[in-house]
Amino acid sequence: MNGYKVFAPATVSNLACGFDLIGFPIHGPGDEIIANRSDTPGVQIISITGAKGKLPLETEKNTAGVAAMAVLKHLGREDFGATFEIRKKMPIGSGMGSSAASAVAGAVAINALLGNPLTKRELLPFASAGEQIASGGSIHLDNVAPCLMGGFVFNCNNDTFDVVRLLAPKGLHCALVFPHLTILTAEARSILSPNVPLKKHVEQSANLGGLIVGLYRGDLDLISRSLKDVIIEPQRSKLITGFDEVQSAALAQGALGCSISGAGPSVFALCQSSIIAEACAQAMQQAFEKKGINSNAYVSTINMEGAKVY
Repeated sequence: MNGYKVFAPATVSNLACGFDLIGFPIHGPGDEIIANRSDTPGVQIISITGAKGKLPLETEKNTAGVAAMAVLKHLGREDFGATFEIRKKMPIGSGMGSSAASAVAGAVAINALLGNPLTKRELLPFASAGEQIASGGSIHLDNVAPCLMGGFVFNCNNDTFDVVRLLAPKGLHCALVFPHLTILTAEARSILSPNVPLKKHVEQSANLGGLIVGLYRGDLDLISRSLKDVIIEPQRSKLITGFDEVQSAALAQGALGCSISGAGPSVFALCQSSIIAEACAQAMQQAFEKKGINSNAYVSTINMEGAKVY
């Protein structure tokens, strides 16, 4: 075929206790790329919609373009030509993995045009290269890997792209609320203290271990006890107006846990059923509304497929 449509989903990362280490994708919002063969070598981005002019058309400055070119370079196919139409179907600077979704879509799209010589896992370094330009030059796999592969994904090692797809109990739902605030990843990282008290480190490590064990065992009580962030959330929550009230509203509706999605300002609640997730989403939106903040809500099962080619 000469053309494909690729969709890369939004993601929830950190999951309270797993800063930079764990994430999962949802259904609904994401990024879409229409990719077609071209006689001109390289990748040309011919249009971007839904970004309100915030993203560059220059290939070397665009996360999708950088990821696609990295694939071509790796395969020795820099003579290959493609055009991308990028359709942003999720907000930028939302804590929903916007830049990661673009990068993943770019890598998957060029791979599809080439006849899929690489597996999804093999595409991870190249998608990460694209996302890297949006995150200040550092590599973080907690959005890219789940967006690409689907399901809960744990990052063992950034340098070697060593990631593990985790088991998870069926029926888990996510309520994700995006308040109409903007927090860029670089800004959210700049306020973090480089020093972590030993007691907090031990507590956070225990929570992350408990979350992983809870996912494997399907132990909802253990998952709930473990979805607590004692290091990052206390520092970042001040950037999100009404966060404490939103978190309390979700927990009051029966959420297993509630915290900041990625760098924020989106807030997620992990829930054991769709009914609870819908109630949480409504309560979280109402809490933001009381602070004078409009928001969008998404209720979804865990997306087990990740990036998809049509």
